[in-house]
This record gives sequence, C-alpha cells and structure tokens, in this order.
Amino acid sequence: MPGILIYSDNITLTKQLITAGLLLKEKMNQPVYVILTGEQDLTGIANTAADEVFVLKGSNPWPESYADAIANFASTEQISAGLFGGTPRGKDIAAKVAAKLGAGLVTEAQSVEFDDGCLLTTRLLYGGLAVATEEVKLPALATIAPKTFEEAGSSDKQTEVITIEAANELNQITIGETCPVVREGVELSAANRIVSVGRGVGKKEDLSMIGELAQAFDAEIGCTRGIAEDYHWLPVERYIGISGQKVKPDMYFGVGVSGQVQHLAGMRESKVIVAIDMNENAPIFEAADYGIVGDLYEVVPLLIEALKS
Repeated sequence: MPGILIYSDNITLTKQLITAGLLLKEKMNQPVYVILTGEQDLTGIANTAADEVFVLKGSNPWPESYADAIANFASTEQISAGLFGGTPRGKDIAAKVAAKLGAGLVTEAQSVEFDDGCLLTTRLLYGGLAVATEEVKLPALATIAPKTFEEAGSSDKQTEVITIEAANELNQITIGETCPVVREGVELSAANRIVSVGRGVGKKEDLSMIGELAQAFDAEIGCTRGIAEDYHWLPVERYIGISGQKVKPDMYFGVGVSGQVQHLAGMRESKVIVAIDMNENAPIFEAADYGIVGDLYEVVPLLIEALKS
C-alpha cells in the first residue's frame, strides 16, 4: 500500500529521518517503511514507531548496488514520499531512484510537509542568504542532511522486520581498494560544542589560548577557511563553511570570526551561537544569539578564568 520510504546508509541518520517520516504520517495517514541494505545494524530501529522495516538481502556489500532494488521496492509498494539521507551515497541513490520512478527530487531539504497532494519543502540557497520553498507532486523524494531532525525516540511498539531478496542488485559495482581518510580529532559534524577561530587571532601561537577555552567548554576546535587553507594553522577537516564542514552543535562559539556568508552557511543551524569580535558591525553578530564586542585577547582569558572557577 502507499507509504513513506526512509533510507540512509548511515544508521544514525536513518533514525533522524524516521522523525521526519512520522511527521508526514500525521498528515498523509500512510505507514512509514524503513529500508536497510546489506549488513546495516538494526539496533534501535525496530522500536522507533516505524510501521515496517525491510532488509534488502544481497551478495554485494556496497550500498550503491541497491539503487535498482530500492526503486523496485518503491514502485511495488507505490511509495508516495521518500526521505533519503543527505550523505554522498544517499544522494547518489536518491537520484537514481527518482529517475527510475519518474519522481521529483529535492536535495538538502530543511523541512518537509504534506500539502494538497504535494511534498512541500524548504531549503537554503546562495550559502544561506535565501530560503526556497518548493512543491513537488507525489510521488516525491527528498534528501535530508544529518542533524536536520532529532533522532526518533524509543517506542513500545515492536516493528516487524522483513527480509527480502534484492533480486535486481547491481553486481557490476565493485571496490578494488579503499584508502581511509586519517582525521585529527573527532568528526566536527558530531560535536555538541565547538569553539571556532577566525582571522581575528593574530598568530598561530595564540591557538593555545583557544585550545584552553575549548577545553574549559569541553568543546572541539573549528576554524574559518583562511585559518585552514591560507595560514595552514589547523587541518582542513576543521574548516567550517559552505565547502567545508556543516555543523549543528548545541553551542557554537566564534572567536575572531567575522562571519562571512561562506562560513555562516556551515554553522548557522547551531542551537546557540556566541561570538567575540572587535567590529560591532561584523556579520557574525547578525546570526549570533549572544555577542561580545571587544578584544578577544582581553575577553578570552577572562572567560577561561570564569569557567575554571
């Protein structure tokens, strides 16, 4: 029967998509189907109030090989809406499924609603300077980035898990060799608190002060593009921005960050934004919940002292 399809190659993101799916269910009165591929972990999925969980069983371990199988499932079940994780693999699979179904696809959706037979979505444009509202007639698909929604909570309902054979998995896809990316520190996108440093910091040696502040906040250190790519003071994986990391921490603390649009696009979804900058007209203050206009070399030591005491 018609329903709402949830898929991501990242199980944590799958739980977040279930939250969005359950919100659609309230308006559409259709069941929420979760589909998993290969050896994905079922932990925490079977009790999230989803109506059914389907596991595509096949011999190929790579998610990319299951696009045809997912499209076939969506067609057979007459899926009305599909929510896909906004990971590189998720976007690839969503595009292939949409093409095979002849369905519309919205990428990087910030919100999804059902209205008058359409999937109504919003997404950011021009690095966050504008918000686009789009209506797509059903069936429609959307990709959603991590942390756009909270993870679905536990439910007393035990969802049925059904294993189905991926009859049309694409076995031509093979991986000859993998080279893991060695990252320094944690993945910024998973951090709950971030202290970010910008060009307002005068010299590399002053990063020790920023590190002390981050330690006092129990936070990870991020930075602007200039710090990582021009000065090379921090590794590029700590760069936050439109072409860098997209973060949504509970608290973002900008130190000497002026707040150019490229950087704001990577952190504007933070729950609480605090900023320190000498320039009271700095763009960062337009996005900040709390702002301190002052010399960071005076303010930061006082903050560290206060936090330690």
